[in-house]
Order: sequence, then C-alpha cells, then structure tokens
Amino acid sequence: MSLPLEGLSAVVTGAGRGLGRAEALELAGLGASVVVNDFGQPGRDGSGEASAAPAEEVAAEIRAAGGRATAHTGDVADHEQARALIGTAVETYGKLDILVNNAGILRDRMIFSMTEAEWDAVIRVHLKGHFNTIRFASAHWRERSKAAGGPVYGRIVNTSSEAYLAGSAGQPNYAAAKGGVVGLTTSTALALAKYGVTANVICPRARTRMTEDVFQGFQEPSEGRLDPLAPEHVAPLVGYLASPAAAEVSGQLLVVHGGMVALMERPKVAAKFDAPEDASLTYADLDKLLTPYYAEHPQGFAATEVLALRRG
Repeated sequence: MSLPLEGLSAVVTGAGRGLGRAEALELAGLGASVVVNDFGQPGRDGSGEASAAPAEEVAAEIRAAGGRATAHTGDVADHEQARALIGTAVETYGKLDILVNNAGILRDRMIFSMTEAEWDAVIRVHLKGHFNTIRFASAHWRERSKAAGGPVYGRIVNTSSEAYLAGSAGQPNYAAAKGGVVGLTTSTALALAKYGVTANVICPRARTRMTEDVFQGFQEPSEGRLDPLAPEHVAPLVGYLASPAAAEVSGQLLVVHGGMVALMERPKVAAKFDAPEDASLTYADLDKLLTPYYAEHPQGFAATEVLALRRG
C-alpha cells in the first residue's frame, strides 16, 4: 500500500528542532522527500553563531529511518537564500510539492519598551520569511502549471499563533507578525487556487524552546504518560494538509494541540448600526448606540482571562 505523500517533495523551515523537526519527520514518514531547513542559531531570539548541525541531524534521522532527506542551512528571511532553498528542493527531487513554513524567533518586550531592532527582527523572520519562501515556491508552481496546461500539486502550510488570535501583552512584534501570516495565507490561497495550490495556516500549541516561558506553569507529564503539549501532536495535521486528502481545504485557519483540532471561522458581524437614510452617524448617535451595546456585551479581557490565554 502506497503512502499518502509518496513521490512528493517537501520543504520544512525551522525544522532542526521542536515543531519543525516533528513536522519534517511526519512528512517523511508519510512518504515525502524532505528538505530540512534550519539556520541553526542556538538562541530562540535568533542570537548565536549559525550551525548546520540541527538541520543535518534531522535529515540524518530521516535517512536512518529509510526516508529521503537533505539539509539546508540558509536564512529564510534572506530573499536570495530563500530562493536557493526552493531551488534545492527542485534540483534534488525534480520538483517541489509541499512547503511548510515554521521558522521563527522571539524577542519579547512590552510595547512601551520594545526597540526598533526587536520589532524588525521578529517581523523579518516570521513574516518576511514566510513571504520569501512562498514567493519562490508559488513561481515554481505557476511555471509548472503553465507548462502542464492545467493545475499542478502544491500545498502550503504556514504557522501563526494564538498570540494573534487572543493577543499577547508582551509580544506585540510576534502577535503582529503572526496576524500578518494569516493575511498572507488567505491572499495566497486565492491567488494560487487556479494553479491547483492550497494554502492553510495553523496555530499550534506545543512545548518547545519558543514556548518555555508560556508553558512554565504547566508540569510535564509523569513517565509513561502522554504529554499533551508534545510537538508530535501537531505534526499529523500538517501531514493531512499536505496530502491529496486536503485538496478542497484552502484559506483555512486551524488551532491544534494534543488531541484537539479547532477549525476557526472568519470574523463575523456581531452587531450592525445604520444611520437614517441620507445621513451619517454623529458622535451623539454612536454614543447612544454603542455605549449601551458594549455595556451589555463586554469586549475587554478580565485579568484572569488574560492569564488563562497566556497559559493556554
């Protein structure tokens, strides 16, 4: 019996550790040939000397299990290195079929203390990094589609965060970048639909070095018990979205963690207030309409809710 991703090739960014590693192993286990990308800096803030070791180790792990994998250590936030990453997949495996964007860093700070460099670094890696790889992967699929005279196989799985969905007080750069990733994904899904390419985005919850502060209040499970925050719980959803089974799934946002997948709806209108015909709403009108509405439908977060969102 053939595997779901047999004959397909994939790129996974940030795949040297944590979620990216679990996703690369999952895709390889489902039959894909994988380019394991990781810049290899030891600090979760993107600091330290880059190393080929993380990407090489995961690629070796895949090969030892009987799969096909090659390592790539470029910086996805660098336009030309992202081009080379997509080129590596095409040159090594003949084509690219799956792109999983996972690479990221953190530089947490309250908005009133954040430096320009801290803002720029996180936006660069998360948002520009996603754009760069999608830019060259989408061009590859468009060219293949034009040559084939019809749709081709293409899957994009991007990574956002619940920091975007619920807010995260000490991560304005990260929350903004992850919100941007969602907008980028839905735009990409629309643009590439005619070429046969899908694009979806996940908000994963997992225990990694990126989330060690967020989940410090959660104890690790005792020996022999399943860790609900293990990255391995997220990887099967990535495998599914990368597969032929998800051909009709595109432009979607999904939250995933141990034993749970939540399909998020697009924002919906909660209430609507119209001015009389041939008139506009004045300040007095808005005060009369909105103040009682918000009094009956509070929109702010209580302190206990903020703490729960940070931990959850």
